[in-house]
Amino acid sequence: MERENLIVIAGPTATGKSALAVKIAKQFGGEIISADSRQIYKYLNIGTGKITRNEMRGVKHYCLGIADPKTSFTVVDYKRCAQQAIADIAAKRKLPIMVGGTGFYIKALTDDISFPQVKPDKALRKYLKKKSAPELFNILETSDAKRAHAIGQHNKRRLIRAIEIVNTTGGPIPKLKLARHFRVLMIGIKKTPKELRKAIQKTLTLRIKKGVLKEVKNLHFKHGISWQRLCNLGLDYKYISLYLKEQMEKKEALDKLEVELWRYAKRQTTWFKKEKRIKWIRSERETVSLVRGFLKN
Repeated sequence: MERENLIVIAGPTATGKSALAVKIAKQFGGEIISADSRQIYKYLNIGTGKITRNEMRGVKHYCLGIADPKTSFTVVDYKRCAQQAIADIAAKRKLPIMVGGTGFYIKALTDDISFPQVKPDKALRKYLKKKSAPELFNILETSDAKRAHAIGQHNKRRLIRAIEIVNTTGGPIPKLKLARHFRVLMIGIKKTPKELRKAIQKTLTLRIKKGVLKEVKNLHFKHGISWQRLCNLGLDYKYISLYLKEQMEKKEALDKLEVELWRYAKRQTTWFKKEKRIKWIRSERETVSLVRGFLKN
């Protein structure tokens, strides 16, 4: 069976992935699938850097702003959404282009990863959420060291889910099955640490100017999203919530937010550097050349 072509534009935050994806979509007749674990939620716009209607330039986007932020949206949910999007795009004989910085979302689709069917354990999750990421790492390491080291000591959400699966199944998580159903070209936007740090500062300044503080207020007071949930919906929402709750001064919160965004970008960079399929580019011209060559073969 002939495999579908799929373009992936990946990389850390603030590197210009969305704008590049739109340009490629316009040139090659494509439509875009978001691969961002926060942009998947409704109402989370400024603080996630969600692309605006004008910035889309008429290019249809999928898996963007579709989930209720009060509920959890899993990687299994995302995979289902992305697969349906690709089917819809292919039916129109257009080119699917996946863009985003959530590496696990991208890998789940491009490698067609299957996941253990374990239902959420609310009581266990409530207990585990009180622990720090390093504590969760140590808990998982005792029962599934391989998975613990694959996740690392920073991703609380994935550590909790892994512990939940181990606790339910009584043993290490089965090896994930891989069966690639797509012919994939992965592209990453390469920036030096200095360039990336500057881009993050610029992005944060722009989000403040656009009204991210007001957005967080509305999420809590208008949409009824708890402060605790907001703190779990991304760094912008966490530190601005702490300021609005008067647990931090405004300058302190924004300074801390910039530092944490930088640390997050470095973790994303580390993740994507392990993905050997990514071809790193410095310009739009390089991208166009890669896509053209890929589609010709």
